[in-house]
Amino acid sequence: MTHHEKLKDFMETGIPFNEFLGMKVTSIEEGRAEMKISGRPELVGDPFRPALHGGVISALADAAGGLAVFATVEPGRVASTVDLRVDYLRPGNVDMDLFAQSKVLRVGNRVAATHTVLYQSDIEKPIATASAVYNLVTEKKL
Repeated sequence: MTHHEKLKDFMETGIPFNEFLGMKVTSIEEGRAEMKISGRPELVGDPFRPALHGGVISALADAAGGLAVFATVEPGRVASTVDLRVDYLRPGNVDMDLFAQSKVLRVGNRVAATHTVLYQSDIEKPIATASAVYNLVTEKKL
């Protein structure tokens, strides 16, 4: 199994919350990652519109940003979220798939920064953008 295949498996099934939301990895390459959550009624946050829950959007942004970092650093390095800022630009449609496309802006010895665009039918019409910072440490062997 390749490093990217291991990362895909980890992000989809190794993190119970990601699995609960139905997150799927659609692409991974060094410095970039894309993930998605399929649309479904249970993800509604504003029943009056209805609109996608902001927590679903931010969770996907965080996971995709983390995956882009993991795909950039050497195996054995662990990333954990230090800061996540999400700008909500328009309501998300609950019946449509949600995509998060992340790219690493910088990786240092201790932190990495990412930018993520969240969209549904057209990346040129994002429903949100996110900036995140991740702490990097070397995994401790037990």
